[in-house]
Parts: sequence; C-alpha cells; structure tokens
Amino acid sequence: QVQVVESGGGLVQAGGSLRLSCAASGSITRINAMGWYRQAPGKQRELVAVIPSGGSTNYADSVKGRFTISRDNAKNTVYLQMNSLKPEDTAVYYCNADVIVLGILRLYWGQGTQVTVSS
Repeated sequence: QVQVVESGGGLVQAGGSLRLSCAASGSITRINAMGWYRQAPGKQRELVAVIPSGGSTNYADSVKGRFTISRDNAKNTVYLQMNSLKPEDTAVYYCNADVIVLGILRLYWGQGTQVTVSS
C-alpha cells in the first residue's frame, strides 16, 4: 500500500510565504510525476504545478513566478514553495504521485492541506 501525506498548510497574510511538503511512502518501486493541485470553495480542482521524474516543470499561469515546485527523489518527497501569496490562493492543496508498485502504475492522492491567505 502507498500513502501520500501533505503538510505545511496554514494561515498567512497576503504577500507572505508558505512551504508545502508531500511525502509518499510504502511499497514504492518508482515515482514518475508528482504534482500539486488546489480546490477553492465552490470551484473545481485545478493544477498548480507538476514535476516529472526528469525534465522540466509545469505551472499554472496564475502561480508562475511566485510558486516553485521541487522534489527530493531519495525521500520520495515533493515541495511547493509559495511566495507573494494572494487571497485568491486560498484553497485546499492536494498532492498526487504517479507511483509504480510491483509493475503497476497508479495515481495516489493525499488528503489535502488547507492554505488560507488573509487580505
């Protein structure tokens, strides 16, 4: 079994910063892409950033230049550094990971972490 657990959310004032972490654990053979998504109240879940096991990262236009995604493959962990936060960044942030377990590729999601940006 594989678990994906996010941490690092909280309340911050506009213009502030937060760093989210997401660790995958369990019977993992390999992790391909890892990503961050968010869902604000009354809205659909949307992509924030994704980082493949190799190659370039991808960001939503709304966070380019403010957020940075990175990963530590040795720790099966992905990070999201969020700077210059805006009230519209308020959402539940979810992490996912494309994990290969015993030759089977499956997408795993974390439980989410709340980020609230006050104006």
